Amino acid sequence: MPHSDVEIVSFGYLHAPPPAAHLTIDLRHHFRDPHVSPELRHMTAHDAPVRDAVMNTPGIPELVTATAHAVHAFRTGPSAGPVIVADGCAGGRHRAPTFADHLAAHLRATGLTVHVHHRDLTKPVVDR
Repeated sequence: MPHSDVEIVSFGYLHAPPPAAHLTIDLRHHFRDPHVSPELRHMTAHDAPVRDAVMNTPGIPELVTATAHAVHAFRTGPSAGPVIVADGCAGGRHRAPTFADHLAAHLRATGLTVHVHHRDLTKPVVDR
């Protein structure tokens, strides 16, 4: 993998524990889950209705901006290597990957090189 300034991993808490990271963002409890909407349940962050639902959730755009500020703060430290951000939701198919992609776009717009990995995006919908 080429050098990156930031690595972002989206994941679902219901699949496995969070990956190791400098910043871990838990999107489960404060932001409505698109999974509860039958029309969105089997879609993913690759689908515009899911992305729209997540990004139109109050607080999400502000959290993307705040997380970008935190990444920049970590980058001012003396240690070498990428800043790792893990962001998770319940299943890893809706909120977390949408958040990760928007955070990556925000950071790239500031000139950073960002690698995004969606750990659980392609896993089956979790029955709950």
